[in-house]
Amino acid sequence: MPKDQQTPKELKVTDKRIFTPDGDIREEFKTEIQPADPQAAKAPEAAPPKASERPEPQTQQPKKENDRRQDDHRRTIADKATNPGSPFTNFIEPLIAQAYMSLGMLRNPYQPQAKIDAGAARQMIEILTLLKEKTAGNLTPDEDDFLSTHLGELKLAFVQRTKSI
Repeated sequence: MPKDQQTPKELKVTDKRIFTPDGDIREEFKTEIQPADPQAAKAPEAAPPKASERPEPQTQQPKKENDRRQDDHRRTIADKATNPGSPFTNFIEPLIAQAYMSLGMLRNPYQPQAKIDAGAARQMIEILTLLKEKTAGNLTPDEDDFLSTHLGELKLAFVQRTKSI
């Protein structure tokens, strides 16, 4: 060996694992750690279902587009008008409420009497229509149903309310 190169110093390895290779707790850790009750560690097993309760294997094909459309028809307008709670619908819900207030269909907390403001209602409907057009294809079915249902109701109410003015 050349003199430039020194021999490596001896390396000491200390095993700091809590358990021995047999799975027992090492002596130095016995005061710090207590073994758990093996029964408490086991998750309660569910009783196997009886033969009469067992679900039958799924043999149905995935729903086709036609089946999905039938499910959409079964949903009521109230179901479609319910806010699904997404950030987008939470954003547009106050705009919808403002349009209903402008049509006098919702009580405005700042005015004692319901007053129809056709200009404000028209503007809100146009804003919502613009949002629907700009987000086309990017909304979930629930979000699209929510916006379409309220927009349709607002347009109908606008025509009915302004016809009498």
